[in-house]
Amino acid sequence: MEYGVMPKIRISEAARFLGVSDDTVRRWTENGTLTPVKDASGRLAVEGLELAHLARDQAQLPEDPTRVGSSARNRFVGLVTGITADKVMAQVELQCGPFRVVSLMSSEAVRELGLELGSVATAVVKATTVIIETPQGKSII
Repeated sequence: MEYGVMPKIRISEAARFLGVSDDTVRRWTENGTLTPVKDASGRLAVEGLELAHLARDQAQLPEDPTRVGSSARNRFVGLVTGITADKVMAQVELQCGPFRVVSLMSSEAVRELGLELGSVATAVVKATTVIIETPQGKSII
């Protein structure tokens, strides 16, 4: 299956995706960590696939404190930043790196898990439906 032309990502966007400064991405293009290319406007950019590989290779995930075997591959370790509970149900918010993950569970589960603000927890997602979106204006080839 052919997917068309490889997307080029501008330096500022690459920096945002990796959580680093524009200068860091420029240094990486200078030292060979990333291969510099020009985008359609002639501005410095990097190939999307190369950037994706670097992002994956440099991801430093916190160790999952549960250390349990699981078929779920989507595990997000983070800190509890919010708990809203009534007698029956609770909403628990985790900050997992730059991502906010929200879970609805019983208030009893919050108590049994010992969840409290600032505690470490792991959000485990096992879903048969994951929706992927792209920026406006992108066409499907």
